[in-house]
Amino acid sequence: MTIGRDEILRVAKLAELDVPPQDIEALVAQIGRIVDYVAQLNDVPAGESAEPFQAGPSAVAMREDVPGSVPLAHDIASFAPEFRDGLFLVPRLGSMEGE
Repeated sequence: MTIGRDEILRVAKLAELDVPPQDIEALVAQIGRIVDYVAQLNDVPAGESAEPFQAGPSAVAMREDVPGSVPLAHDIASFAPEFRDGLFLVPRLGSMEGE
């Protein structure tokens, strides 16, 4: 697909852009290169026949995806000044305003 001067002017009009006449040829060239680049995506194999992409060396095995909790390095109660019955205890909202 080629992009020409008429397409640039039409899109500029639809987008209500004021494109200076001296910039139109540069826009035609730049947008033409972008469209040509995107057109190359048609050559990329896709679908059932394409191998899935995996970053890194192919020898790296993927770990089994098993849900579960991650053990903490410290006891959860050590994260707050007060902790009781599995809950963090915090001051009531507004109780510290008078201080």
